[in-house]
Amino acid sequence: MVKERPTEPQERLEMFLQHLEEGRQLQNDWMTHGFDCVDLYFDDVDGDWLETWGYDDEPGYIELMTNFLESDDSVAVKVRKLLQDKSISEIIEDLELCLSELKESDRIFAMKNLLVGGVASSGSNRDSGDNDIDEIEFLDLAESLLEKLTEILG
Repeated sequence: MVKERPTEPQERLEMFLQHLEEGRQLQNDWMTHGFDCVDLYFDDVDGDWLETWGYDDEPGYIELMTNFLESDDSVAVKVRKLLQDKSISEIIEDLELCLSELKESDRIFAMKNLLVGGVASSGSNRDSGDNDIDEIEFLDLAESLLEKLTEILG
């Protein structure tokens, strides 16, 4: 985020005087309270904030997708089966590309293509009777997957 800087000389002077006064107050607090003046400016200095830096209470995007793909959800099981040659992280990366499409219909077809590609890359032929899933089922699975991911990721 870029802060707007005042362009008028008078505004810049007033801002400078305000910062100068804040600096003087900090110096005065330092001289009066010593190192304890830190408590005046920061909450929970002695807490575990340094050890927990970067850890949020809410799970992240990748963790949510990983938990879903590793779950026993019927959609997740079908996706893992179709994309069995890919690791979970590769599947997440591909799904992120699908979700980056601007229109929902494009997302669905991108996911369908991902699922069809998984079947084609695993060595089976869609047109042969070896596969238990057809084009309509691919599209249904892609729609279900998009609904699940939208629900999970918000």
